[in-house]
Amino acid sequence: MLIANLATLLLAKSHLIAVFLFQEDTSPVGWDPISLWRQMAWLARTVVIILFIMSAWSIGVMIDRWIAFSAARKQSRQFAPAVAGALREGKLDEAIRVAERNKKSHLAKVVTAGLQEFKAHGDSNEIPGEQIEASKRALERAEAIVHAELKRGLGGLATIGSTAPFVGLLGTVIGILNAFRRMSEQKGATGIGVVAGGISEALVTTALGLAVAIPAVMMFNYFTGKVEAFDVEMDNSSSELVDYFLKRSTLTRR
Repeated sequence: MLIANLATLLLAKSHLIAVFLFQEDTSPVGWDPISLWRQMAWLARTVVIILFIMSAWSIGVMIDRWIAFSAARKQSRQFAPAVAGALREGKLDEAIRVAERNKKSHLAKVVTAGLQEFKAHGDSNEIPGEQIEASKRALERAEAIVHAELKRGLGGLATIGSTAPFVGLLGTVIGILNAFRRMSEQKGATGIGVVAGGISEALVTTALGLAVAIPAVMMFNYFTGKVEAFDVEMDNSSSELVDYFLKRSTLTRR
């Protein structure tokens, strides 16, 4: 609803935005953001717009992954002791229900797949060895799926972190070229005002490229570390669940 309202507002004020973006500035050099924008050539403005889009996308990924990881951590802390108690009492159905109530937990997704597979094969006439192997395969598939879900968006974050400085460098080259062009157009003119516009383009786009890239790289490394920690937890849970299946199968044969 909020996004729809913002979109409606932007459409209603689109004529004002167009006037701001497309008007040219012939006033003396200014160093505030609006003046810098008006002094830029269109190629430099295009670079700035691209950098803002990259920044908005990376911020969206950061917020999404932060919310997802926080929810996974919170629900996993509630899920682990509850499902452990159900399994100690041999209540597979109760353990499955506990897992289904914590759908945002990475551990619950893996454990649910293993428990459901074990229960399904336990109701059939298969030998225990095949039952255990089927459960292992289900756990491995669930781990791969959850791993892919946890890494969603991180590839784009890494791409932005590695390419944003080069996009800013493109703006730097454009700004320097504009500075030389203005010098050639105003022969005999001297002073900083002749090249200030081009130099400001170069500096602004360079700074924006770094401002977009640095947070993206830092958060990519942070979230990658989180994913690796989640992977270790899922591996440990899978191993413990397989041990539980082996013990349960042994007791059933007796």
